[in-house]
Amino acid sequence: MYTTDGTVPAGELRERMARFRARMDADNPEWELAVFFGRVNLYYFTGTMQDGMLLVPRDGEAVFRVRRSYERACEESLFPCIRPMGSFRDAAGDLGRRVGTVHLETELVPLALLQRFGKYFPFEHATSLDLQAAKVRAVKSAYELSCMERSGAIHRRVLEERVPGILQEGMSEMAFISALYAVMIEEGHQGVVRFGAFGTEMGVGQVGFGDNSIYPTCFDGPGGSRGASPAVPILGSRERKLKKGDLVFVDVGCGVAGYHTDKTMTYMFGAPLPEDAVEAHRRCVAIQHRAAEMLRPGAVPSAIYETVMAELEPAFLENFMGFGNRRVKFLGHGIGLQIDEIPVIARGFDEPLQENMTLALEPKKGIAGVGMVGIENTFVVTPAGGRCITGDHPGLMPVY
Repeated sequence: MYTTDGTVPAGELRERMARFRARMDADNPEWELAVFFGRVNLYYFTGTMQDGMLLVPRDGEAVFRVRRSYERACEESLFPCIRPMGSFRDAAGDLGRRVGTVHLETELVPLALLQRFGKYFPFEHATSLDLQAAKVRAVKSAYELSCMERSGAIHRRVLEERVPGILQEGMSEMAFISALYAVMIEEGHQGVVRFGAFGTEMGVGQVGFGDNSIYPTCFDGPGGSRGASPAVPILGSRERKLKKGDLVFVDVGCGVAGYHTDKTMTYMFGAPLPEDAVEAHRRCVAIQHRAAEMLRPGAVPSAIYETVMAELEPAFLENFMGFGNRRVKFLGHGIGLQIDEIPVIARGFDEPLQENMTLALEPKKGIAGVGMVGIENTFVVTPAGGRCITGDHPGLMPVY
């Protein structure tokens, strides 16, 4: 279960490594060496987010070589083999032989780093372990679920109870998101949200007043955001002020001990929204419930997507999961140490769900002149269907 000092239990680390090795054996029976450099995977397997590399030989003990800080890694990690490393030269003797193929995080390891590594750890080929690591991380342990449930409780309190007290007529989006962040920290949020997608930056989440919530953005999600400036297209606008009749769209991540939940809430400030927008929102909430019912072990994510989408008429599909030509092709996504994990409720994700996978479902629809209506909550896959851990308010909360 969740530990107050953040220490990942030794048994948890052993189980994670055993499951990774089993996955590698199943997918790549002849694998020789796996190497992790990314901080998120290093944390997952060692319990500390220090700078270094984790060497996992197929037929030998895994070694965490730490560049900085070795002292801190030893203090906070229960990983069994941690050694200091000034440079790759210090670790060159850990294997004692040349490797034919090295498996590593090809989604994030730059060529220059790979070349420096290869100077002291000669290999013939490099290939990916990204999918194997992602599949292992997709199924959550009781410890991980306890962290996510704490995050979900914070998420619910902040978005369902405290946000109405923050919203004030005339405040800017930037002022609102600054106040929101302070409240989230006060309630126990870890302060950062992490994404795996290359180049993704996110301060707190996507926040928009009115049709700023459907403004074009590079972020791969249905919502929009004008942000602070072209150089910082995140956070919120200093110029857009909250006024009576505005839709307020709040899509933010929350985290505890590294583990995230994702939740979107909408609010009607000062006056009701047009009835067509309200009805579209209600449909999105019903779609969330429909998809959540199908989050059971053995269900196929692509089949869930096809089933839900087939039930929606063409008129509703216009501006569903986005606005204009900026629509995403998923209904939900896995979540854990990063906001954007597998599985994804989308075409192409054909491996069945497993119990204790965690996913965020986010059916949303853009409404011209109004903004982005819809909902998002985080669910745990169970035999009875998705169990929500971020609250059950249907959204479009009136703040009058």
